[in-house]
Amino acid sequence: MREALKDEVILRAEQVTKLFPGTVALDRVDFNVYRGKVNVLVGENGAGKSTLTKILAGVETPTRGALYLEGEEVRIRSFQDAEVHGIGMIHQELNLFPNLNVAENIFVARERTLAGFHIDHNEQVSQAKSLLQRLQADVDPRGLVGDLRIGQQQIVEIAKALALDTRILIMDEPTSALSTAEVEVLFNIIEDLKANGVSIIYISHRLEELVRIGDYISVLRDGKLVESAPMDEIDVPWIVAQMVGEAADRKVDHVSYSTGEEALRVEELRLPRVGGGYAVDHVSFTLNKGEILGVYGLMGAGRSELFECLMGLHKNSKGKVVLDGIDVTEGTVGEHIRKGLALIPEDRQREGLVQVLSVSNNMTLASLWKFVRGFHIMGDKVKEAVRTMIEDLAIKVAGPNVLIGSLSGGNQQKVVIGKALFTGPKVLLMDEPTRGIDVGAKSEVFEIMNGLAGRGLSILFVTSELKEIMAISDRIIVMSNGRITGEFTREDATEEDLVIASAVGHKPAEHASQ
Repeated sequence: MREALKDEVILRAEQVTKLFPGTVALDRVDFNVYRGKVNVLVGENGAGKSTLTKILAGVETPTRGALYLEGEEVRIRSFQDAEVHGIGMIHQELNLFPNLNVAENIFVARERTLAGFHIDHNEQVSQAKSLLQRLQADVDPRGLVGDLRIGQQQIVEIAKALALDTRILIMDEPTSALSTAEVEVLFNIIEDLKANGVSIIYISHRLEELVRIGDYISVLRDGKLVESAPMDEIDVPWIVAQMVGEAADRKVDHVSYSTGEEALRVEELRLPRVGGGYAVDHVSFTLNKGEILGVYGLMGAGRSELFECLMGLHKNSKGKVVLDGIDVTEGTVGEHIRKGLALIPEDRQREGLVQVLSVSNNMTLASLWKFVRGFHIMGDKVKEAVRTMIEDLAIKVAGPNVLIGSLSGGNQQKVVIGKALFTGPKVLLMDEPTRGIDVGAKSEVFEIMNGLAGRGLSILFVTSELKEIMAISDRIIVMSNGRITGEFTREDATEEDLVIASAVGHKPAEHASQ
């Protein structure tokens, strides 16, 4: 592979090693960041990508090794150190304060002040508005971040990074929650940053977009750097082969386990939207036992709100929900869980896991009642159940008492799945179950889904990825503006049909006849 010129390197990690208890996260890694280029970093979940970028951004410190900026060794021991050196980071897991407004989040810890004492809220709003306009985002800088959907929160995170005068910008899965249009805007921003000499370190599991925007690529596997190359000399199959090695040919063979017997029936479900209309607009469908029913749609289509209604999160929702022949329309979230519904949320970090708890405690959090005798938790029973679940789901972890934050994104997602399975669900709701995880971990999640369906569990899952929904679903429904605008069998569905139904807002056949 062609080597870049020495003077193109702005930042170099040399022989960087990071040890966690029971885990070698990085093993003598060399990594170059080239000036004014998109430096792509790829690897399966657990390969060490996030650990390396956290070291570069001052979130973690290396156990061994050195960092060189402009040829001079530097010590980056905090994000403040990184900021001084012109290094900023957009985190994969959003780092925002939901109780603060958008402008306050963008300038948190670097507030704009009057005379150095009082926060200049009007100036912050004005600058935030300019940044959001640059990102072509229809977001009110005075609105609470907690009221935004996750895709909008991702844009706020990007605006927050752009507010810094960065020379090196780390983007960890920046498009994972963005719509297609928002992704295009981000790519334009990246080109603008490159033109102004900013170096980008870019992590994504969407391999096609890496080939499109990357200039250089480095591949990590099991904490080691296995290959680096200019992007114009490689392709997607090369990336996959380097990432997963001998497992490059992993595929999921889809088998339908649907019995045709009804497990869940939803009738005229609706959720009023603030300001008029419906977030969920008179939705009706059935889900069979052992069936995997995919829900496809663009951001804001009402998919997550549908799941929230099914779990009893919105008391103002109307309609009828029947689970295994029993009306479960009313009731608390806890009551819905006990009746056989379980939700794997889109945002696993904030809604699915508690970061200060261990793998074991996270996994049993929603089902402790099953392990209680009298006033005592049966510790031995918990340990055995967690150990078995870790083996069943092939979770890569040193032990059940390890903090959840030390796991890769894919393994954290498996813990969330295990947490849901411990409740003994009849219907499993999975909201973007593969968001932010790599190609290998996605394949493992699909295998888990197929295995669960084979045991008779019914699965309703949401995804924004066309290839995913085509690969794993027995049947597909499409949502747009809160309504079901298309329904397809696995055999009849085409990517074109799904896109039309989601974007146009009605079924392709109807569209064609107009």
